[in-house]
Amino acid sequence: MTAHAASHDEPHHGGTTSLFLIVWFTLVGITLFEVFLAYMHLPAVTMLLMLIGLSMVKAGLIMAYFMHLRFERLSLVLLLIPALLFCIGMMTAIFPDSLRLLHLRVGG
Repeated sequence: MTAHAASHDEPHHGGTTSLFLIVWFTLVGITLFEVFLAYMHLPAVTMLLMLIGLSMVKAGLIMAYFMHLRFERLSLVLLLIPALLFCIGMMTAIFPDSLRLLHLRVGG
């Protein structure tokens, strides 16, 4: 068996242009939906949970397809979980102050 024939037996892990375009249009669609959510009058907690969930989906798609981690699930999880925890930690640290400022503006 020649080297060329052997290379066809191995699974191909690279993406095609159509796959990357599908992922890119999916990311654009999620972003447009996030912008749409900004104009909806939803409760703050509901909107933030939806935005965090959509952002995690977008981050996962970007890491899986554009950072080529689709077949390395452990690396993908080890990147996504700390990012999620960091976002939740920052929200926990920043939201009390932002709510205080909101009440100052509304009350004053």
